[in-house]
Amino acid sequence: MNKIKIFGDSTLDLSAELCEKYGVTLIPLTVLIGGTSYKDGVEIQPQQIFEYVDKTGELPKTAAVNSEIYKETWGPYLNEGYDIIHFNISSDMSTCYQSACIAAKEIAPDHVFVIDTANLSTGSALLALYAADLIQQGLPAKEIAEKCQKRVPSVQASFILDRLNYLHKGGRCSSIALLAASALSIKPSIRVKGGKMGASKKYIGKFLSCTEKYVKDLLVDFSTPDYTRVFITHTSVPAEVVARIKEILSAYPFKEILDTNAGCTISSHCGPCCIGVLFINDGDQK
Repeated sequence: MNKIKIFGDSTLDLSAELCEKYGVTLIPLTVLIGGTSYKDGVEIQPQQIFEYVDKTGELPKTAAVNSEIYKETWGPYLNEGYDIIHFNISSDMSTCYQSACIAAKEIAPDHVFVIDTANLSTGSALLALYAADLIQQGLPAKEIAEKCQKRVPSVQASFILDRLNYLHKGGRCSSIALLAASALSIKPSIRVKGGKMGASKKYIGKFLSCTEKYVKDLLVDFSTPDYTRVFITHTSVPAEVVARIKEILSAYPFKEILDTNAGCTISSHCGPCCIGVLFINDGDQK
């Protein structure tokens, strides 16, 4: 059986430490700011995006990884006899998946398995780490890819936002909704479903108390989690908010509670002070 290597887009939002621990290599998307291109997570970080938006009022744009870059990155591993499993951001959010499929077909269709995670951020990463677990069990790449694909609908990914200004700039909410949310202290949550981000529950009050309600609601609505791991993924959120979420999650038997910073994609969509709890839920979903 061939050795197996896991790859993913930079949109998986895994830290360098987690990439090393689980043997995952990330391939960066391109972030376009003011006519200049930067490699996501390598040449630019979310804080630079926030500063740019504060200064110009404009959101950055992102460009997908092209098929040639995939082939160049995978090639050395294929030459060493590896099978490759690659995890992409949702095909409804980016053309990365299509480019990866083209590259796989051209370079080694029997040895590269491309997964459309129908998700983003650490929602996608949950599937990559699941694959790493299966590698440790000695399963072949094709079987691992099939198991990961079957579990795509079970990933629960959502975030709660302190404010709507980035969604407004991106055309995802109206000026009236922006003003109402500000006046009424509404904290909206968004959820990934069917490969797309959409509105979910709304909470009213201070961000900390709303975040507590959001987490508790999640664990009721998605009540059969895989307790292997859960991600807390955030953008420039006060430490007390992260600590409170960890405290709530610690009451459940999760083996790993992973605290990660969201990368440039989530940061560009949602802005600062956004936080999400993400896990695999294999039971019925509301």
